[in-house]
Amino acid sequence: MLATFLIIRKIYYLILAVIGVPVNLMAIVILSRGKCGLSTCTTHYLVAMAAADLLVIVFEVILWRLSYYYFPGSFLDITPVCSVTAVLLYTAIDCSVWFTVTFSFDRFVAICCQKLKTKYCTKRTAAVVLATTCILLCLKDVPFYFIYEPGAIVDNVPWDCYTKPSYYTEPGWVGFDLFGVILNPLLPMALILLLNALTVRHILVTSRVRKGLRGQSKGENCNDPEMESRKKSVILLFTISGSFILLWLIYVIDILYYNIAGRNYFDNKDSSYIFGQVGSMLQLLSSCTNTFIYGVTQSRFREQFKSTVKYPITLIINLMNNSHN
Repeated sequence: MLATFLIIRKIYYLILAVIGVPVNLMAIVILSRGKCGLSTCTTHYLVAMAAADLLVIVFEVILWRLSYYYFPGSFLDITPVCSVTAVLLYTAIDCSVWFTVTFSFDRFVAICCQKLKTKYCTKRTAAVVLATTCILLCLKDVPFYFIYEPGAIVDNVPWDCYTKPSYYTEPGWVGFDLFGVILNPLLPMALILLLNALTVRHILVTSRVRKGLRGQSKGENCNDPEMESRKKSVILLFTISGSFILLWLIYVIDILYYNIAGRNYFDNKDSSYIFGQVGSMLQLLSSCTNTFIYGVTQSRFREQFKSTVKYPITLIINLMNNSHN
C-alpha cells in the first residue's frame, strides 16, 4: 500500500507542477490587465495571491519535491542551496495563506464597513498591506535556514538538507515551531472563518432592511443593483476562502494531532504517514485552484481567458497566411 502511494505521490507532484505554473501565470496576466470588472484594490489582492501561489509551485513542488524525485544529486541538493530554497518555500506558503486573509479582510471592510471603505479599500492601501505582510513573513521564515545540517560532505562541499535533531527537542526551536503552526495555518483559518461569519451576518441584516425599504416584504419584485453587486463579490470571496479551508483541513487535523495528541514525529506507520502526506498534497493543490474559481465565478475573467488563449493561435494563423501570400 505504501509503495503504491509513493508512486502516486511522485506522479501527483509532476502533474501539479505542469498545471500549476501555467494557470497561475495565466491568472496574473489576465488580472493585471484590469479588464475583469473588478476594483483595482481587489485586483491587487488577487494578483498577489496568484503570484504567491506560483512561487509555492516553483519552490515547494519543483525545486524541493520534484528535484528530489527526478534530479537527485543536482546543485539543488547542496546544503546552503536547499536551505535557501526551504526559506523561500516557507515564505511563499505563508504569503499565499496570509494574502488570502488580507483579501478576506478587504472584502469584509468593503461590505460591512462603509465609512472605512473609502479609506481602506484603495490601490495604495492594498500595496502597503501586501508589501508589509510579505516583508514580515520573510523575516519570520529566515530561521528556517539554520534548521538543516548536511547528510554528507564531499570534497568540502556539504550535501543534502537533514533537519537537525535539536529542532524537535531544544525549547527555542520547539517554541519557534509552535509559533509557526499558530501563525500558519491555525490563526489564518480562524480569521477567515470569523470574517466570513461576520460578513454573512451583515449581509443578512442589510438584506432584510433593504427588502423592507423597497417593499419586497410585501411581495413586490424589485431589482437591487447594490445587492446584486455584493452578491457577486461574496460569491468570489466565499468560493476562494471555502476552497482554502477544505483543502487545508486534513493538513490542519494532522498538525493538531501531532501537537496535541503527542504523536511521535518519527512515527512512520503507513496510515499516519499517508494521512499526513495526503494533507500536504491537498494543501499544495490549493495553489492551483484560484484560477479555476475565477473562471467559474467571473464571466469577464472567462472572456479574457478565451481571448488570451485565442490570441497566439490567431497570430500563428495570420503569420502562416502572410507567408503563403
